[in-house]
Amino acid sequence: MTNWLLRTFVRNSEDLEDSKVRAAVGQLAGIVGILCNILLFSGKLAVGLFTGSVSITADAMNNLSDATSSVVTMLGFRLAERPADEDHPFGHARYEYLSGLAVSALILIIGVELGKTSLDKILHPASVDFGWVTAAVLVGSILVKLWMSLFNTRLSKTIHSATLAATAADSRNDVITTSAVLVAALVEYFTKLRVDGYMGLAVCLFILYSGVGLAKETISPLLGEGTDPELREKLVDYIRDNPKVLGFHDLMVHDYGPGQRFASIHVEMDCREDPMECHELIDDMERECLKSHGVHLVIHYDPVVTDDPELDRMHIRVEQILHTLDLRLGVHDFRMVPGKEHTNLIFDIVLPTDLRGQEEKIRCRLEEELNENSPVRYYPVITFDQSSFN
Repeated sequence: MTNWLLRTFVRNSEDLEDSKVRAAVGQLAGIVGILCNILLFSGKLAVGLFTGSVSITADAMNNLSDATSSVVTMLGFRLAERPADEDHPFGHARYEYLSGLAVSALILIIGVELGKTSLDKILHPASVDFGWVTAAVLVGSILVKLWMSLFNTRLSKTIHSATLAATAADSRNDVITTSAVLVAALVEYFTKLRVDGYMGLAVCLFILYSGVGLAKETISPLLGEGTDPELREKLVDYIRDNPKVLGFHDLMVHDYGPGQRFASIHVEMDCREDPMECHELIDDMERECLKSHGVHLVIHYDPVVTDDPELDRMHIRVEQILHTLDLRLGVHDFRMVPGKEHTNLIFDIVLPTDLRGQEEKIRCRLEEELNENSPVRYYPVITFDQSSFN
C-alpha cells in the first residue's frame, strides 16, 4: 500500500535526494493522516450518537484533534520547501524540525491530559461504558491507527524525517491508548475489576517518555548536533579517493535542515602542482559532492612541501611525541621557520573534546621533548582544533 501511494501520488518518488520529492512525501503523509482521522471521527461520532455511547463520542473528538498533528506535518513540509531568500540565505528546511517539535509537544499534552483523567478514575472509580458495538469500533480504530503508524514509520525511514517519526509515534500511542481502554473494558466486563485508571496511568507514562524522546530528537538538530557519522564517512571517503589529495583536515558540516547541508574542508596537495589545475580539480570535486551526496561542499586548498627531509623528520617527531600522550592527537599544516636563536615549528593539533583544557600541558610536553639533547632550539607555535570539527 505504501509503495503504491508513493508511486501514484509522488512524481519521481525514487529520487529521494530531490527536496521537492521529499516535500511531496511529507505532504502525502499529512493528507493521508487528515483523511484517516476525519474518517475515524465521522464513523465514531455516528456510532456514538446512534448508540448513546459517551466513550465513543469522546474518542471521536480525540481523532479530530489527531488530525491537527497531520495538518502541522503537512504545513511543516510545505514551509520547508520555500526557497532561500535575502533574510534566510540557507533556505527554510528547518521548518520541518519545528513541525516535528510541535507534534512532540502535542504528544506531551495528550500524555498529561491522559494522566489527569487516569488519576481521577483511580480516585473516583466509575464503570466503563462498554458494549460489543463499542468493542468493534475500538478494534477498527486500533487497526487503522496501527496502519497509520506503520505507514509513517516507513516514510520516516525512507526520507530520514524526524517529523514523520514523531507522527508515527503519535499514531502508535493512539494504538496503545485505545488498546488499554479496550482491555480495561473487557476486564471489567468479565471480572468486575475496575483497572481502567491504572492502565491509563501506565499508558500516560509511556506517552510522556516517548514524547520527551521525540522532542530531544527534533531539538538536537536545531541546537546544532555533531556531524552524522555516516555522512562524515562518505565525505571523508570521497575526499580520500582523489589521488592528488595528500591529506585533509578541518571538516565542518552545517545542517540547515533536510536537503540543506553545507560543509567545508581543507585538502593538502603537493605545492609543486599547478595551482590552476588544483583549483579546477577542487571545483569539480565540489560540484560532484553536491550531485552525489547532496552536500554544498567548500574546499580550501593547502599546498604542502613534500621534498624537504628535515621538515618531514620534524613532522614525524612531533607526531611521535603526541602519540605518547594520546593516539587521537593529530597534526596538520606543519611548517618550519628557522631563526637566529630558535626555530619555530608552526602547526595545528586536532584536539579531542575530552582533552579540552590540556592545551598548555601538551605544548610544554612538546617543547620539553623536542629540545631534549637537541643542538637546535625549537619553539612550537600551536593552534588547537576541536576534533568535533575534524
